[in-house]
Amino acid sequence: MAINLETPRKLVGLIDQAHQLAMNMLRPISRTYDRAEHAYPKELDMLAALIDGVSETGATGGAGAGGVRRDTSADGDSGTVRNGANLASVLSVAEMCWGDTALLLSMPRQGLGNSAIASVADEEQLERYRGTWAAMAITEPGTGSDSANITTTAVKDGDEYVINGEKIYVTSGQRADSVVVWATLDKDLGRAAIKSFLVRKDNPGLTVERLEHKLGIRASDTAVITFTDCRVPAEDLLGSPEIDTKSGFAGAMATFDNTRPLVAAMAVGCARASLDLTRDLLEQAGVVIDYDRPAQVQSAAAATFLRLEADWEGARLLMMQAAWMADNRKPNSLEASMAKAKAGRVGSDVTLTCVQLCGTLGYSEAELLEKWARDSKILDIFEGTQQIQQLIVARRVLGLSSSELR
Repeated sequence: MAINLETPRKLVGLIDQAHQLAMNMLRPISRTYDRAEHAYPKELDMLAALIDGVSETGATGGAGAGGVRRDTSADGDSGTVRNGANLASVLSVAEMCWGDTALLLSMPRQGLGNSAIASVADEEQLERYRGTWAAMAITEPGTGSDSANITTTAVKDGDEYVINGEKIYVTSGQRADSVVVWATLDKDLGRAAIKSFLVRKDNPGLTVERLEHKLGIRASDTAVITFTDCRVPAEDLLGSPEIDTKSGFAGAMATFDNTRPLVAAMAVGCARASLDLTRDLLEQAGVVIDYDRPAQVQSAAAATFLRLEADWEGARLLMMQAAWMADNRKPNSLEASMAKAKAGRVGSDVTLTCVQLCGTLGYSEAELLEKWARDSKILDIFEGTQQIQQLIVARRVLGLSSSELR
């Protein structure tokens, strides 16, 4: 089975639609909601309705966070190449983040929790949760990047689980109507006992404690949520309730194999916006970028720009590879982490360097370059930091376990 990293023709229409929405709906309100932190962008309700309408026609191929799912009906070894929901999602998300990353993260029913549901929920749960807007709550005070060290507990009590704990940095934690929560069924069993639960915001015991003030993605709300004897129906445990000590928490971690390419796509889109504007501003200043001449014989600004574009292209191709592998039912944990690591690092490098290349225009609010530099930093941190991704890649390449390589 061979991979072709050209944009699939069947997705060109979707990408064009996403770009038009980004240019005409997101970009014009980008600065407004960056300044009005925590104000809900009401314009997104209409945009979400448009996306829902297109999705109902089947034209998107499952674009958006909710469309990220491995197709179990396809045989990954049959030789048939599929360009499916995962590839459609990352390409459309990249275009939307060309418009505004924070507004994309604020899109109703497109939360990271929706991607988690699509990754691990069974068919009955998928149908029952249709239309929900789900945030994702993993990080806790003191646990940092070690997801296996989660202390939030879920104790079975009859037909319910009782959840207790605290989650921090929950994207869309206030606005979403439900939260996908990682909790342990038994601390003594370690990683294997960690499961994810769909908790509705009106469940007694769930409290949004506060919203964070942030460097970037200011239009997106980031919350601290506590769970105090929060009772959740047993049917809202995502996937299997069985604890398999042999597979560890592979089921819960499968979420990352699908969400990390999405975060890589956000970085790719934000960086592309910076590159496009920087090229225009450099040309206006008389800097010629010649793709037919070696970088070393051009101006320093042109040579730097060419390097940034080459790095960006590498990140984009890794993003597409990870999504394509998911569509074709191939294990992609290594590639998902490679894409996230590369795109996160490149996103920060591209946006900050574009600020530098454009001087006062880059640093001031006259253009959106400084905003994109602020927004891109989180994309190198959440869903697993740069350092954690490199550690995962090293373990996969060397064939070492987490206990063997820390």
